[in-house]
Amino acid sequence: MNSKDETRENIQTGIPVVVVLGHIDHGKSSLLEAIKKDFEITKKEAGGITQHIGTYEVEYEGKKITFIDTPGHEAFSEMRSRGAKVADIAILVVAADEGVKPQTKEAIKAIKEANIPMIVALNKIDKEGANPQRVKIELQREGVFVEGLGGDVPVVETSAKTGQGIEDLLSTVVLVWQISEIKKDIEKPAEGVIIESYLDTRQGPTATVLLEKGRLKRGDIIKTQTTFAKIKSIRDFQLKEKEEIFPGQAGVVTGFEEVPEIGERFTLGESIEKVREELASKKISPKIPIKKTEKKGEIEGFLKIILKADVKGSLEVLEKILTNLVQDKIGIKILKTGVGEITDSDVRLAEDEKAVIIGFRVKMNLIAESLAKQKQIKFFIFQVIYDVIDKVRKLMAEKKEKKKVRKDIGQIKTLVIFKTKKRGERNYRQIVGGRVIKGEIKKANLEIIRKEKTLPGGKIMEIQEQKRRIEKAKTGQEIGILYEGKTKIKEGDILIVFEYAEN
Repeated sequence: MNSKDETRENIQTGIPVVVVLGHIDHGKSSLLEAIKKDFEITKKEAGGITQHIGTYEVEYEGKKITFIDTPGHEAFSEMRSRGAKVADIAILVVAADEGVKPQTKEAIKAIKEANIPMIVALNKIDKEGANPQRVKIELQREGVFVEGLGGDVPVVETSAKTGQGIEDLLSTVVLVWQISEIKKDIEKPAEGVIIESYLDTRQGPTATVLLEKGRLKRGDIIKTQTTFAKIKSIRDFQLKEKEEIFPGQAGVVTGFEEVPEIGERFTLGESIEKVREELASKKISPKIPIKKTEKKGEIEGFLKIILKADVKGSLEVLEKILTNLVQDKIGIKILKTGVGEITDSDVRLAEDEKAVIIGFRVKMNLIAESLAKQKQIKFFIFQVIYDVIDKVRKLMAEKKEKKKVRKDIGQIKTLVIFKTKKRGERNYRQIVGGRVIKGEIKKANLEIIRKEKTLPGGKIMEIQEQKRRIEKAKTGQEIGILYEGKTKIKEGDILIVFEYAEN
């Protein structure tokens, strides 16, 4: 078969789109980098900034393959929830020396829900302690039945470090694609999904689109739920100008009126006038309220985040993904979100709440950056949505490793109860008068000592002295406190005030 025939076959059958999923640090990104290195794939730079396209193509034995570079399973599932068929084949990366981990299980679930073929890459096969047989048995327990153990899921042993198994992996992708006999209809109107979007300072609103069916040409009008474009230019994954792209290919498209949202589907529009009317008639309500991870009985602590992004669409996607993350009983609490640069008020909030600042395709102004460094506030700015997820997971793991140590800071002898209210089924809210008999009192936790018994307490919400709010009180002062907790305080109780510090 000559090269022209091979190109024609690629167009007629479509190009397989491959997603790579797995546990953090099992080598997803390094495996993709090894493939790029093998095929000498590089990214151009525009205006001194390396553009993240979100996809790239390789050609193996005359067959093209499109890789999505590199979503976590959370982003993959989020795109699917918006109706996007993001990939045709999934590669599940599992470290041969570590085996199945919590995120491996989550990735397996995402792949099964997507109902697409799976290939297992047993990565880090060169490392001491690699045990492929053990990993295969662990996968079997998760319902992944691999070849050699009575199943039909292909397994390839790989090493991103040495390059072992890279060609075998690509060969397996081509084989699985051929067996699937999926044909992507080139004759139907163009349709696909937005997988990356940003505001380019020279080109304006820009997006990487992944085409599922039809042909997409320069000059076409496409529409999403939130915006539209008359396509000014299409560039491939290496930013080379293209006249059109075909099913399974991705293109960097300019000409959008606004930055589209990641995960939105797009279709062809008849005319700009008609598309404008359609969008104007739609009332799009906010999709995602600010919230925190909510899994009762599992969460032991929260990583607090202030989240800033360049556009509303990216902010919504990130917020939804992050608030659903749970790792080793650590959840996420997003304190503040916003579109635009990171400011000094964001830094001050991070200091007050012991939070980290995450920026997505935004800048931090000079005052904010100086203040953050002075106050030793952690801040991170990313250009790629998947890098945000990986970093947040690492921060969650670090938080789990830090042990909290209780520190008693003061004691109050209760003299009088001014007011008691019931809050909900279990909590009480009381205004309590007392004398500080030891140490220093501030807004913190407290427990109750009653007749030498220790009872569960709650928190000091406010401190007053002579009807004036104060931040702290010392030994000998008579104060009033606003208390909220599980046990009703009584006169004569000793209140032990304490706080937790990370060692």
